[in-house]
Amino acid sequence: MKKKKSLAGFTAVFCVTLFIMLALLELSKNTLPGFVMLLIISVIYCYAYVSRREKRTFRMVLMYLFWVASFCVILFVTKPPTKPVTAVDYKNPVKTGIVTVKNGKVQGVVTEDGTVEIYAGIPYAKPPVGDLRWKEPEDPDDWSGVLLADKFAPMSMQPVKSPLYNSLAQIIGYHDYKISLKDNYVPPVSEDSLYINIWKPAGGGENLPVVVYVHGGSLQTGQPWYDDYSGKGLAKEGVIVVNMGYRLGVFGYLALPELAEASACGTTGNYGLLDQIKALEWVRDNIAAFGGDPENVTLAGESAGSASVSALCVSPLAKGLFRRAVMESSTVAPVAPTHSFRLLSEGYESGKELMKRHGCSNIEELRALDAGDLVDEAETQHHMTVDGYALSKTPYEYYMEGEYNEEAVLHGYNRHEADAFLIFSNASMKNYEGRVRDYFKEYSDEVLALYPASTDAEAREYWAEIWGAIFFDYPHHCLNRLEVKNGVPAYQYYFTKENGRLGPWHSGEEVYLYGNIPTGSKLYDDYDRELSRYMLSYFVSFAKTGNPNGDGLKEWPVNEASEDVMEFGDNYGMIKEREHALFDILDKLQGFTLD
Repeated sequence: MKKKKSLAGFTAVFCVTLFIMLALLELSKNTLPGFVMLLIISVIYCYAYVSRREKRTFRMVLMYLFWVASFCVILFVTKPPTKPVTAVDYKNPVKTGIVTVKNGKVQGVVTEDGTVEIYAGIPYAKPPVGDLRWKEPEDPDDWSGVLLADKFAPMSMQPVKSPLYNSLAQIIGYHDYKISLKDNYVPPVSEDSLYINIWKPAGGGENLPVVVYVHGGSLQTGQPWYDDYSGKGLAKEGVIVVNMGYRLGVFGYLALPELAEASACGTTGNYGLLDQIKALEWVRDNIAAFGGDPENVTLAGESAGSASVSALCVSPLAKGLFRRAVMESSTVAPVAPTHSFRLLSEGYESGKELMKRHGCSNIEELRALDAGDLVDEAETQHHMTVDGYALSKTPYEYYMEGEYNEEAVLHGYNRHEADAFLIFSNASMKNYEGRVRDYFKEYSDEVLALYPASTDAEAREYWAEIWGAIFFDYPHHCLNRLEVKNGVPAYQYYFTKENGRLGPWHSGEEVYLYGNIPTGSKLYDDYDRELSRYMLSYFVSFAKTGNPNGDGLKEWPVNEASEDVMEFGDNYGMIKEREHALFDILDKLQGFTLD
């Protein structure tokens, strides 16, 4: 009886431990040999335990610890390799025809269903490394032969989390983790990241509308190949989609007087923004070779990508490079933008502090540092700058003087923009009033009257709404009024659809708007897919004509009163924007006026 209990106890501990080990290998993206090695040492351990007649506790513990230690070695030696992300994920992909662009010939690959051609990793500028670090982007070199554009270039230099962290984030945040041996690798990260990616309808086509997309990530992180905003959905509807890598963090937004003095244009602090402009110039010069119309370009972006689009809408350098804009969950239109933006004096101060932290007395010493020594400065250097070249004044000042680049704009935000950012730092009754007073100063009583929290649950709910309004909702309200002032048609949305994945959190609308809800995903139902078809149809119509309306769609009027928004949720239709009382207070706090 005692022997049976001992064996039962061993079996329970063995099975639980083995399960944890297998889970760690999978979540850490370890390679297949790791799983094989684990099973071998587990069989050996199991045999050694069962065959040993004397089950002395000390020896049994040592055997168990040796098994665990062996696993730790396996976890290290079979860690995932670094390799580029492929444009398609089936074997022996079909190649496209050869396309000739300004700098050489390229050939892409066709999606497995044969509907979309993808050209990934086409250089649009020289690698910004060595002496070109913190300089304006330069034209790429010509290449000989045919460039096989079947893999995405490395993501721009940025702080990178471990595969285990990313897997847990996918489970907890997105709820759609899939066990697979196809993703047992990590994508590369490099300063050499200035490459274009193109999705186009398979086959011919001329003068097709073009959407150029700028990815988000707080100007600190992000990559062009994420499935939610893949160009496949739009390409299937006859729209060419282009996106790009651009410099991030300290490599994209460091501002220093020495850099401005060394620049022929007198610029500093906007290298990532200048990369985006360079990519737009590449599209102007080359997109016709893919069947696109360089005179019909829509610029789109989400989060910090949308903030970038917002800045490009007023940058004189971007004039004529696009006709209309799509902005999701961010703008820099307020009097004082709440994120991703700063004045030159603020940039200089931050840049000088960075120099001191790294013990550098000049730019040459800073450029000599390895990129890995600087990458963690992304948190301190991720703001576009009023540099006197790409931006000579704030976007609010440009709009007030009637200077802008877009002919029409489609923009909006989501119901729970703030939730992802406040998971570990939301308010309670202990700090709710203090947070409100710290931000709103003399207008605090007005805010507290609008949001009178009396429980911790109310404090969390109200602070999330206030925080989301400050950073996301209100900037869109500012943008819409400035567009109306200048006679620009503005169509505004409000995304509220709950689902089994992100729902209406920050970025939750993208998989709908870009038509990329996975066919077999159980996290979305039939109505989600129907709603996505509506949203994608609006996007396609807007990209083609500057007006989102079309056959089979509910009328989406221009938001002339800056209060009429299209709700995309369980309710699909026009509603009144709901936070105007708070917006009025923020106007007073910022000094926003249209006079």
